[in-house]
Amino acid sequence: MHTADLRRGVRDVAPLLLGIAPFGLVVGVAAANAGLDLELAIGMSVLVFAGAAQLAALELLRTDAPLVVVISTAAIINLRMLMYSASIAPHFRDLGARLKGGLAYVLTDQAYALSIARFENGPDVDRVSYYVGVAMPIWLVWQVMTVAGALLGAGVPDSWGLDFTVPLVFLALLVPAVEDSATMAAAFVGGSVAVIGAGLPLNLGLPVGATIGVLAGATFETVKQ
Repeated sequence: MHTADLRRGVRDVAPLLLGIAPFGLVVGVAAANAGLDLELAIGMSVLVFAGAAQLAALELLRTDAPLVVVISTAAIINLRMLMYSASIAPHFRDLGARLKGGLAYVLTDQAYALSIARFENGPDVDRVSYYVGVAMPIWLVWQVMTVAGALLGAGVPDSWGLDFTVPLVFLALLVPAVEDSATMAAAFVGGSVAVIGAGLPLNLGLPVGATIGVLAGATFETVKQ
């Protein structure tokens, strides 16, 4: 491990941790509101480690959606990780399978964006060291804040009505992600279908909206080209 590049990764990701901390706190509160005890909340956060997917899954669990719908929705939301993995994989092609698996586990939007920018446009770095320097602080802050949120959420009376935090976080995630007409089409179509389909059986409105939104964005991008 190259210490200087590890520190460079930590330094680059540090400002982003200020935004990840409250998101993790909200997910922890959502886990408590969904009825998960502290052990289950920690287990989900460690095993899944995917913010938007965790939040969507917890909201569906809170409304007693079938497990297959919960898992399908989380998988659809995380489809973008396939593209991230395909994009960053050439930079780690010489590593062993076990190390690749570990690096894949801590892949996030932020870790991908910072690492791919450094690998392709910055000076030569030890790629594993830099990636670990970026990804591990995100993992640590996420776990700590979700535990804090789960502990906080368990002590918050229902009368406080913190349910609004979940849609508020999704709005905060959505706005910066809308960068062009294709992402605008995906957001508009997916959101509209999810709202219209809110009454569908088995709480299928969210996964159906997410799927159609992805297809709308991809179609719009293809037509535009």
